Amino acid sequence: MSKRSARSLVVAGLAAVALTACTSNTPKAEDNADKAPANQAAVKNDEPGKKVKIGFSAPAADHGWMGAITKATQAEAKKYSDVELVVAEGTNDVNLQISQVETFINQKVDAIVLLPFDGAALTPVATKAMEAGITVINVDREFDSPFAARTTVLGDNHGMGVSAGTYICDQLKGKKDAVVAEIAGIDSLPLTQDRSRGFKEALADCGLKVSNRVAAEFTVESGEKAAANLLQAAPKIDAIWNHDDDQGVGVMAAIKNSGRKEFFVVGGAGSANVMRDIKSGNSLLKATVIYPSTQGADGIRLARLLVQKKALGDLVEVEVPRTVQLYAPVVTKDNVDQYMPTAFES
Repeated sequence: MSKRSARSLVVAGLAAVALTACTSNTPKAEDNADKAPANQAAVKNDEPGKKVKIGFSAPAADHGWMGAITKATQAEAKKYSDVELVVAEGTNDVNLQISQVETFINQKVDAIVLLPFDGAALTPVATKAMEAGITVINVDREFDSPFAARTTVLGDNHGMGVSAGTYICDQLKGKKDAVVAEIAGIDSLPLTQDRSRGFKEALADCGLKVSNRVAAEFTVESGEKAAANLLQAAPKIDAIWNHDDDQGVGVMAAIKNSGRKEFFVVGGAGSANVMRDIKSGNSLLKATVIYPSTQGADGIRLARLLVQKKALGDLVEVEVPRTVQLYAPVVTKDNVDQYMPTAFES
């Protein structure tokens, strides 16, 4: 089995267990267990239960993806009559976010859903919350200690690179001299390094490589500048993978200004504007790789289940998993309608 085939099997397995909804059931004890099939659920997890007070803190919504995280989290909490959500103002000040968590502890919330601006810096206060008996759900940026959270919800940065590279390989079949370019995010961040590593590995599996690479800063301005530099340095390109759809607004502006059309572009994260371009079929954008902006919303559902001592009914396991890593699917014209409802505006 080739590496690519093995990777496909792993991706399929991850997709089967990816957290798309915690709407399943917790079995209810029966006097006679033989009366119902073993897989028949008795009580739906979405039915009202014990009141759950949840604190939520995340960085400032200074770009589309982060804004969508907070919006989706609040919308999810409103679906449950037994959830009270206390939302702290988004901040990129580590000390202020620590103070927010301290406030949640003093308020004796039942759970905290926390997307830290800096996972390492927020680890001590998250651990303090756990020691106080508060269930902590860590979202997106991991803490340094396993004792700082009961469950962690993650996107798949390495998987994003693999998905993007695999798609490009499929589109450039047999073109061994293809020129593939990459517009990364902030190179110092582990998430960018993971995305680039996965991309390089996937391309290598079909005999391709990254011929030209530049880094931006996840902003429109930096995306435009990085793309302009790339286009000037590479007179011939067959495909470009841009790590982030927010910076992609600038990337596409630079491409438009260049007048070049000999390549196709794959985005990253899953913004609504990119999906609309993909659906139109009139853009160089042919695909984007999802980095879910539903992670905070998933954190709300998991916090509720944990406090109410329920599990994920679609699993045999009787406890909520320690780690839930969401899948990084490729969105194309063929499946864009499936993903549009959870897309964010750049």
